[in-house]
Amino acid sequence: MSRRRRRVEESGGSPSWLTTYSDMVTLLLAFFVLLFSFSEIDAEKFRSIMNSFQGGTGVFDGSASLDFPKNVTGDDQYLEDELEKLKEYLEDYAETLGLGEEITLKVEERGLIVRFMDNVLFDSGKAALKPESIEILHSVAEILNREEFVDRHIKVEGHTDTDPIIRISKYPTNWELSSARATNVLRHLVEIEKIDGNRISSSGYSFYRPIAPNDTPNNKARNRRVDIVILKTSYGEFEPK
Repeated sequence: MSRRRRRVEESGGSPSWLTTYSDMVTLLLAFFVLLFSFSEIDAEKFRSIMNSFQGGTGVFDGSASLDFPKNVTGDDQYLEDELEKLKEYLEDYAETLGLGEEITLKVEERGLIVRFMDNVLFDSGKAALKPESIEILHSVAEILNREEFVDRHIKVEGHTDTDPIIRISKYPTNWELSSARATNVLRHLVEIEKIDGNRISSSGYSFYRPIAPNDTPNNKARNRRVDIVILKTSYGEFEPK
């Protein structure tokens, strides 16, 4: 047997570069685990990082997973408790105004949604705030400026039904109407109620994000709405700074 062939047989095992590569990936994993333990990193982000190591490199078994519960940070759990309290307070307030069905509140994955049916804030086909809506927005703004919410990002979202805009309206389509309504609510909250403009934004979605089928007058009325969303930290981080 030649000396060259004997060397090949004696070496065996995996190539030396694979050992170095595996050590590097292991060190990176340890680094991210340390980041997770010393910070308030969001669980979804950490899960995404872990997924990037699994199945694609040939080093980790693609079937393995590290499953972390959602909202593992104490901050998000505290905020969720506060949002539930805020929801109850605003529900009671809406009942005292006789608007229990026109103002609804819901805590969901993004945060707390304060939902106004369009007739609470606007006349049909218009985007100017009704005079009687000012006091309602003032009460909501007082809560939004509370210390526990002062750093939370707020989104104002306008929605319409599928009915086309009448020709005499100043708004060509439901896009302009939904955007104008959301913007006017935002302007009132910033210019009158002094909410920091850095923490609030507005969007108009026309009729493309309904909460009910646009097949009956009642369902269409549900879709004509403005939502004020108090975002949880994990969602607010993705907003432009």
